[in-house]
Amino acid sequence: MYTIRESQENNNNRISERYAVSLVVKKTWGAIMGRRSSEEGVSELSVLVEDDLCERSATMESRARRTRLRSVVGICLFLALTGIIYLGYFCPDHVCALTSREIKESVRLSEGLSAGPVSGLSSVSVEFDKNGLLSVHPAFRLHSIQGSLGYDDVFTNDTFQFDINGHDVIVFLHIQKTGGTLFGKHLVRDLDLQRPCSCQRRRKRCFCFRPNRNENWLFSRYSTGWKCGLHADWTELTSCVDTELNKIEGDGIKRRYFYITIIRDPVARYLSEFRHVQRGATWRGARHWCGGIQANIPQCYPGSSWQGVSLEQFMECPYNLASNRQTRMLADLSIVGCYNSTLSSLERDRLMLASAKHNLQFMPFFMLTEYQKLL
Repeated sequence: MYTIRESQENNNNRISERYAVSLVVKKTWGAIMGRRSSEEGVSELSVLVEDDLCERSATMESRARRTRLRSVVGICLFLALTGIIYLGYFCPDHVCALTSREIKESVRLSEGLSAGPVSGLSSVSVEFDKNGLLSVHPAFRLHSIQGSLGYDDVFTNDTFQFDINGHDVIVFLHIQKTGGTLFGKHLVRDLDLQRPCSCQRRRKRCFCFRPNRNENWLFSRYSTGWKCGLHADWTELTSCVDTELNKIEGDGIKRRYFYITIIRDPVARYLSEFRHVQRGATWRGARHWCGGIQANIPQCYPGSSWQGVSLEQFMECPYNLASNRQTRMLADLSIVGCYNSTLSSLERDRLMLASAKHNLQFMPFFMLTEYQKLL
């Protein structure tokens, strides 16, 4: 009996040990499997996080690109609107405008102003302004004036100020008996300049060069001389100045021209010229160049001068250029056929007056003789 009980106890102990071992094995295996599953879960989680970060970075990059693109488009639109506003409100009309604001009706000289054909004028347009006066078409005027700048250009835009260090040139249109001789001397002698004009004794010529190089900034009687003829008018100067300066300084210089002049009471100026001629003065050196040819104007006197002429004789000569001289010298004579026009006297005078007023308006500076002492 004792032996049977011991064997049963031993069997029970063995079963308990086996059971305990199996439990330990199960726990160990479960721990191992748990660790493996947790490691796999962590690895999968890290992969998911990395994928999410990549997606987020790609999204942020695309958003940044769209933001930059929008910024560039916004800047372009802002610049375009700024340019439109500038051209519309701040830029002078005669510089930026495609058409004149005061144009009511454009006509051609060959159709409306002359019953017969006018040689060389078929392509020249004129306009009626708001006051009913004739005016020269702006395109024709700007084409003829060779880069000159007017009053509105200078005083409404800082970039159009005269630059003596650049390629700007002052052109003095000297009309007889307006005080231009004294004014011309002031230009070469009395200006406060970094490099004053160099004037030689016993000579009427001065060298008016720019501060940084030997280029002329002044085109006048006392600087360059009468390069375009004695008392050259607007028609002669605008077709001559650039060519003459190219001869002196060479081609390839793009200059800006500032035309200036002096005008005087017409009656006072006429009488002053009469007295000057009465003393024996002449202007034989005047070329009266227009339309590429020199005009042949008959003389009012047979001899070398008209010395001692009476006022009646002076007024009666139909070829006397003292009559209406200021208008003629300020006008573009090519629009009236130069000195051999087939237009009537009334039509010719109306056109010349309108042209002179336009050219005077687009000069950056002009002075009245009666008020020069106030300067």
